[in-house]
Amino acid sequence: MPRIAGVDIPANKRIVVALTYVYGIGKSLSQKILKALGIDENIRAKDLHEDQLSALGSYIEKNYTIEGSLRRQETQNIALLRSIGCYRGYRHKVGLPARGQRTRTNARTRKGRKKTVAGKKIERA
Repeated sequence: MPRIAGVDIPANKRIVVALTYVYGIGKSLSQKILKALGIDENIRAKDLHEDQLSALGSYIEKNYTIEGSLRRQETQNIALLRSIGCYRGYRHKVGLPARGQRTRTNARTRKGRKKTVAGKKIERA
């Protein structure tokens, strides 16, 4: 398995898809990187030469924020929002959606499993 930016990328996939296994690189960015370096998108990751792999690694490290530094940057941004006490920071802190989605129904990914609450008892007169 070839290593790029500290990540083992799958050897049997096309290089344009294999690069997306690196955190912070999607399909369009992968295509842009390969075009800049003049590498064919359809070549398999295992068929890349050592010089192509080293060129890919150095180009990505020099021009893009990826993997650990990107994760750290996102964590710091959320911590800043929490510390200044803004609405989005509060939503992150409480574990609710931060971008205006409804929460009366749905939002289960952020809220977690349902916690059933007993309904009100009706008094008979």
